[in-house]
Amino acid sequence: MKEFSIDVPVEPPTELKPLFVPIPAEYVEDAYKSDEFIVLVGPQHPGSGHMRIIVKVHGDIIVDAIPDPGYVHRSMEKIAENRLYIQNIPLFERPSIMDNANFNLGYIRAIEESLNIEVPERAKYLRTIMAELCRIGTHLYDAAILAVFIGHTTGFMYPFAVREIICECLVRMTGARFTSSFIIPGGVRRDVDKKVLDFVRKATFEIERRLKNFEKIFIKNPATIARLREVGVLSKEEAIKYGVVGPFLRASGVEYDVRKIESYEAYDDLDWEIVVADEGDGYARFLVRVNEINQSLNIIRQAIAKIPEGDVISQDLFEGVDSSTKNPKDIRGAFYDVFANLTLPLGETTTLTEAARGLLLYTIVSDGESNVPYRVRIVTPGWLYLRGFMESLKGERLADLQAIYGSFGYFPPEADR
Repeated sequence: MKEFSIDVPVEPPTELKPLFVPIPAEYVEDAYKSDEFIVLVGPQHPGSGHMRIIVKVHGDIIVDAIPDPGYVHRSMEKIAENRLYIQNIPLFERPSIMDNANFNLGYIRAIEESLNIEVPERAKYLRTIMAELCRIGTHLYDAAILAVFIGHTTGFMYPFAVREIICECLVRMTGARFTSSFIIPGGVRRDVDKKVLDFVRKATFEIERRLKNFEKIFIKNPATIARLREVGVLSKEEAIKYGVVGPFLRASGVEYDVRKIESYEAYDDLDWEIVVADEGDGYARFLVRVNEINQSLNIIRQAIAKIPEGDVISQDLFEGVDSSTKNPKDIRGAFYDVFANLTLPLGETTTLTEAARGLLLYTIVSDGESNVPYRVRIVTPGWLYLRGFMESLKGERLADLQAIYGSFGYFPPEADR
C-alpha cells in the first residue's frame, strides 16, 4: 500500500499569493520568529464594510494595520470622461448615497466656478437645507453602524427610524429619497413651495425630540461609553500629520470646517458653530457628530425662516434663449439643450466642500471644446482619513477594532468611488 506523507514547512514561504494589497513578506517572517501573527478582517460586509484590513497582532494587541480597499471600486473618474457634464451628476452622487446633496453640490460648484455663474439666493438656501438634511442623515446612518458594530441592535434600529424623517423631507423637496440629482449648474431643478418647507421645519423638531430618546438608549449608555472612551485616540498633532478631516479632525481639537473657512451657499448668512472636542478618542468622534446634528437642525430652521423669494436657476445660462422655453420641466426644450451642450472654458477648476464625513475635493479639467470633461478628480473624506483610522488602531486590543471602525463612520464605497 502506498504511503502518503505531509510536509510541514519549517521555513517561511518564499512566495505569497498575489492580492490587491499583498501581505508584507516581513509579516510572514515575523509570524515564524515571534508571537506576532496576522489576522485578516474582512472583506465581508458585517465586519469591515467591503474592505479588508491586514492586522498584525501580538497576543490581542494590534501592532500594525494595513488597509486593503478597492472591493467596491467603480471607476467613476474614468466613466466621467465619457459622459456629458450634466450626465455626471447622478454618477457623482453615488459614493455616499445618504450624503448625496453634498457630493452633488461639490461637483456642481466646480462647474459654476469655471463658468463664473452666480447662483440665485433662493437656490443657495435650498441647497443649504438639502446639504444639512443629508449631513444629519449620514450621521444617523453612521451612528446605527457604530451601534451594530458594538452589539447594540436597538441602537442600530433607532437612528434608521429617525433617518426616515430625513428621507420624507427629501422626497417632498425633490421627489426622491436619495440621489435626486436636484442640484444642477446655476441653481436647483425647481422651486420648493412654502408648504413643503414648513413640513421640513416641523420635522426638525420631531428629529430633535427623538434624538433625546436615542441619547438615553445609546449615546449616554454606560456600555457605549465604556467601549469608546479612551479607545482609538488620535492626538491633535497626529490627526494633522495623518491628514484626518471633518468631524474626526475636529474631535482631536482642530477647529476647521470648510463651511466657515471658505464659506459657500448660504452658510455665511446663518448663525452656527463649529463643534470641536479635545479628547480625540472614539467617544469624542461620536459626540462631535451627535452635536453636529443639532447644529444642522439649527441651520435648517434659520434657512427656512430667512429664505428669500426669487429665481431658483441662474438666467445667465439662458442668454439668447427664447424666454418661453426656460421652464426646467420642459426637458425637450431649451433647458435640455443648454445642458446637453454645456462646455467649460479651457483649464482646471477645484472646489472644496464640507461633506458629512469631511473635506470633499473635486477637480474638473476641461479642454475648452468638448461637452464632456477631459478629466474629473474626486478625493473623498473616507480616502483622506483612512491612514489616520489605521494609525488609531495601533496599540489597541483586537476586540476594539470594530468600535474604532464605527467611531470613524468609515464607508468604503465612498473611498473606493
